[in-house]
Amino acid sequence: MSELTIKGVIKLIKPINVISDKFSVREFVITTADKYPQHIIFQTVNDRMDIIAPYGEGQEVTVSYNVRGREVGDKYYNTLDAWKVQGEATPASVVNDQMPWDDAF
Repeated sequence: MSELTIKGVIKLIKPINVISDKFSVREFVITTADKYPQHIIFQTVNDRMDIIAPYGEGQEVTVSYNVRGREVGDKYYNTLDAWKVQGEATPASVVNDQMPWDDAF
């Protein structure tokens, strides 16, 4: 399967959901800019949960993901597992674009 990517704006980042001491999940939703915008939920698990941390709601990102499918009884389920998020990260330490010495001159 080729690499799957999609571009959108982050609509929601959910808190980390600890399932067990060895498995945690974090979900986030992006909204596409299509003619009919779609709200698409992705999940990150365990050591990949921090890939969404540098970004916030309202930021445009490109998500690389894998499609996972599973059978439970006579039902079938899909998940979109994000493994890379790219965009312009906003460091938490940056309050504004102005440097402290800009006012001095």
